[in-house]
Amino acid sequence: MNLKEAQEGKEYIIRSIITDDEELDAFLFSLGCYSGEVITVVSHLKGGCVVAVKDGRYNIDNQLAEAIIV
Repeated sequence: MNLKEAQEGKEYIIRSIITDDEELDAFLFSLGCYSGEVITVVSHLKGGCVVAVKDGRYNIDNQLAEAIIV
């Protein structure tokens, strides 16, 4: 399941991130988004979702949410 399909308020563990872009992988890693890390979907929005990773909250678009497998 990807983040777009995840339930709000529930904690998930990131299993993998599927992208073809190395810069995007490095950016997500700098946010703390990598395999084995806990992530929570705070809310779903029309164009994406708000997620909590470690001590931060981030707004990500649908394309990125589909790339993060939990």
